[in-house]
Amino acid sequence: MRKTDTFAYDLAMRIVKGFNIILLTVPFTVCWYLAYADQIASPYYAKGNYLVIGLFAALYLLYGRIYEAFNISMNQVSEIVYSQGLAALIANAVLYIVIWLLSKHLPNPLPLLGTLAAQVGLSAIWGMLARRWYFHTWVPRRTLIIYDQRQDMAQMLDEPNMRKKFNIVQSLSAEEALSGELPDLEKVDAVFLCGVHSHERNILLKECIAANVVTYITPRIGDVLMRSAKTVHMFHLPVLRTGRCQPSPEYLFVKRLMDICISLIALVITSPILLVAAIAIKATDGGPVFYKQRRLTKNGKVFWLYKLRSMRVDAEKDGIARLSTGVHDDRVTRVGRIIRRFRIDEYPQLLCVILGQMSIVGPRPERPEIAEQYKETLPEFDLRLQVKAGLTGYAQVHGKYNTTPYDKLQMDLLYISHLSIAEDIRILFATVKILFTEESTEGIEQEQEKVGKDSLSVGSVAIIAQGITK
Repeated sequence: MRKTDTFAYDLAMRIVKGFNIILLTVPFTVCWYLAYADQIASPYYAKGNYLVIGLFAALYLLYGRIYEAFNISMNQVSEIVYSQGLAALIANAVLYIVIWLLSKHLPNPLPLLGTLAAQVGLSAIWGMLARRWYFHTWVPRRTLIIYDQRQDMAQMLDEPNMRKKFNIVQSLSAEEALSGELPDLEKVDAVFLCGVHSHERNILLKECIAANVVTYITPRIGDVLMRSAKTVHMFHLPVLRTGRCQPSPEYLFVKRLMDICISLIALVITSPILLVAAIAIKATDGGPVFYKQRRLTKNGKVFWLYKLRSMRVDAEKDGIARLSTGVHDDRVTRVGRIIRRFRIDEYPQLLCVILGQMSIVGPRPERPEIAEQYKETLPEFDLRLQVKAGLTGYAQVHGKYNTTPYDKLQMDLLYISHLSIAEDIRILFATVKILFTEESTEGIEQEQEKVGKDSLSVGSVAIIAQGITK
């Protein structure tokens, strides 16, 4: 893609994504007219039918955005199908409830299940054709990387999927760029400013904008903190005011109410699974069913986090805290491998939420020992303790197994800087997607080999092993 193609690019992408929404709405439309339209208590005329079909399309679009289902330039076909299938599943489920209410009796779910199968098939066809069209139409962007704090962006952009979108023509430090070695920006399509200090970044950013070059900026901690700033007017000037996180009483009340309601409902639903898992754990080695561990929550307060025990009783008999290397850790029991695979070992944490020690959404709680190791290289680590720890969070939804501790800290701070019920709900729905993927547990063994080399490596494994450490 070239700089002059920006408008055409945006328009083409909207058309292709819009076609996907229409494509997956068609099976629901057929299903509605053939199976359900005549079964409702008061059959609709045309406008009522259109409203039901439009509701499906709107829900599919909403959840598709939450699950990044339309990102054909970054996702593989399998990821596209998985995300779109999940969005269609939720949209169909909601419409099933709507149909139930409209018909005043429990409708037959088989037509909607057949519809979902057709939608998944159409999603696969769309994904393959859309990706083929995208990479055939838009050539990789000629990309310049300017770094300061981090130099690994070139390696990240050299991954096969990224290589199709970005063609790295040069990589240089901010010092080199400002000392006269900056190439002609007219010959590049994109610039990455990676962890560059604000003063140098502002100079480079102005030059990029003047040259009409798309610019991607990886922020520093200070940049993320500034995003929570409020604009006030003083001295006839706009002034940015920032400080420690102070959520409104309304937000805290609604969030606490959500935490209690969701936790109670989840515990009731999962209680049979917990019972079966507990019996299996006890029957395997006769040891305790639960495992508790000291963790940190708001303002550094220590609390006991409870999980179903997935390791041998003597896993840490020498008193040394060791990070798990995943399901292949020889300390993990046979039952433990199963309950970890499906995150069943995490369910008892709902009790911590009910007790007010944790929230459903928030930064994952860390062990005090690991937190101290973090602060040796990340003194800003304690800033993530401005809110309660959570079962899931922004970093868990958007981070990958190899995301660095610094980047995950930024994600936690980004969440803290924009607290809202809408964001909490979005993260909750986004969590559904990662529950059925193993990506969050991959790479742990490789990272474990680095433990002991430096404190950042230990912290890296701690974050990567989010919630699966024993």
